[in-house]
Amino acid sequence: MNYGKSARPAARRTRLWILVVVLGGALIAAGTSAAGFLGRATGPADGVVPDGTTVFDDGVPAVAKLNPALLGALRSAATDAAGSGVTFYVSSGWRSPKYQEKLLHEAVSDYGSEAEAARWVATAETSAHVAGDAVDVGGADAASWLARHGAGYGLCQVYANESWHYELRPEAARKGCPPMYADPTADPRMRQ
Repeated sequence: MNYGKSARPAARRTRLWILVVVLGGALIAAGTSAAGFLGRATGPADGVVPDGTTVFDDGVPAVAKLNPALLGALRSAATDAAGSGVTFYVSSGWRSPKYQEKLLHEAVSDYGSEAEAARWVATAETSAHVAGDAVDVGGADAASWLARHGAGYGLCQVYANESWHYELRPEAARKGCPPMYADPTADPRMRQ
């Protein structure tokens, strides 16, 4: 008996489950489980950064696995910035290739295309984060402090669209930071 409820919601749920089963089957046939592809569980060991992490947190792999020269410059700058009441938080540092690929897949989903996602997230093969050569500094005051003083430590913002992304350019202490790329798609290192 139908008491005025439409059968359409049940039909939609059925189509959705069929889609999930078909996509899941395609992923399994390709050698990837649906849970593995969609979930791609990552954690601190892959470079996920717990809230409140600073550049001095050696127990966090995203900090501990940064290039030692980059980490030294960050810590020197952070020590000096602390005198002005500024704390350098790390929102992202070193990342495993697995975590980088997860971020890229999420960016493609969020931005709607690989081309648009590439303006924000590199592949695991080209990412300076995977190499331990980049850090995303958390806190607007820290990013602002680095924009004014970072070159003196060799710390340069590399992309105009990412005020939080810094890499080590040792020559910047003498010559200043090089011009920024508009975004990662303009960076020749991303074309490998």
